[in-house]
Amino acid sequence: MAVRLLRIRLLDIREEIAGIQGLTKGATAETFAASWAMKRAVEHAFLIIAEAAKHVPPAMKETRPEVPWQKIHGLGNLLRHEYRRIDPAILWSIIAEHLDALDRATEVLLQQLQEQGE
Repeated sequence: MAVRLLRIRLLDIREEIAGIQGLTKGATAETFAASWAMKRAVEHAFLIIAEAAKHVPPAMKETRPEVPWQKIHGLGNLLRHEYRRIDPAILWSIIAEHLDALDRATEVLLQQLQEQGE
C-alpha cells in the first residue's frame, strides 16, 4: 500500500474517533441508546474505522497487539450485514472502553510512518 494512502487511512481512524468522542461527550449509555441520530452517527463512524483498519498492513498491526484488529473488522461486518442485531450497549462499551486505546495506537502508527520518513 502506498504510504500516503496508509497515512490517510490512519488519519481517517483518528478523525472518526474524535467525531465519536465529541458527539458522545456528556452522554450516558441511556441517552445514547435513546438517540436514533447519535447511534446512527456512531455506527457510520465505526464503519469507516473498520474499513480503514482493513487497509493497515498486517506487519503494522502486529506492532500494536493491544488493538483487537479482528474485532474491529468483525464489527464492520456486523454493522454492514447484521445491523438490526446491533445492541446499543455494545456500541457504548466500545466508546467508553476502547476508543482511547485505538486512538493512541493509531497515533503511534502515524509517528512510526513519519520517523521512517515515509
